[in-house]
Amino acid sequence: MRSAGDKTNRIREYCVLQGLAIAAEIEEEYMTEPDSEGVPTTVRPQAPLISNYGLVVTVYILYLFGFLTAITALVGLIIAYLQQTNTDSVCQSHFRFQIRTFWIGLVYLIVGLLTIHIVIGAFVLLWWIIWTLMRCVKGVLALNTGEPIRNPNSWWFGET
Repeated sequence: MRSAGDKTNRIREYCVLQGLAIAAEIEEEYMTEPDSEGVPTTVRPQAPLISNYGLVVTVYILYLFGFLTAITALVGLIIAYLQQTNTDSVCQSHFRFQIRTFWIGLVYLIVGLLTIHIVIGAFVLLWWIIWTLMRCVKGVLALNTGEPIRNPNSWWFGET
């Protein structure tokens, strides 16, 4: 004689199998699109044109070109914000590091420009340039070896 627990387990197993079969039917029916002859074909997701690692490098390059034209740094910031949640942990740390680089760098730039009429503003702007270069180079070198940024929220160079 079977116990109630055996019967319950068999019912659960049957429901799971039926659910999988129904899911497969739904996928087959709704996850298709007609080809040129009107015959439904299964939709296959395409690989991205540029990998996330390529996008991380692109953002670093856009930041470096940002010294010449500020719009490229803004484009880099937008890419970093849009990609930071759609990637692995290594790229995610780099995107966070890049976002922080932009905003902290903007603070340095504004303070430097506001204090340029006194001598300290020139030093602040010089520090901003060196700081940004160091962060971008450190980020590219870390990405090249597949390492995440240890502390992407750091005001320094991602180490402390």
